[in-house]
Amino acid sequence: MSIKVETGSIAETIEGYAFAYLLTMGTAPRPHVVAVGVTAVDGSLRVSEVGRSSRRNIEGNDAVTLLWPPRDAGGYSLIVDGTATVQGDEVVVAPERAVLHRPAPDAPEPADGTCAADCVELPVPEGSGS
Repeated sequence: MSIKVETGSIAETIEGYAFAYLLTMGTAPRPHVVAVGVTAVDGSLRVSEVGRSSRRNIEGNDAVTLLWPPRDAGGYSLIVDGTATVQGDEVVVAPERAVLHRPAPDAPEPADGTCAADCVELPVPEGSGS
């Protein structure tokens, strides 16, 4: 099951989290992960204080993921996939998909291949963050 989040509600949703992780991909076969602060501005997500490795990765591959861990055990993580650009001292992410996710307690594996976790997908309208 997935819980969808509208782009407008991403801004409201991130207010409940202390920080996020920015995941980028470089040439290594693993993601580069850093803790960041994120603000929502006009449908985009702005990340400040991004280091050289994250910037270099984004310039080579603009697909990124932002992951906000839950504040409390049993809470939801917020996961946002998007396209990033480096703009001055910031990275600006245009959200493409957002979901609230947590493991489902003692959930049986669904036969149809759908998510066995307790998820809430957040719909992101086309062209958001542009």
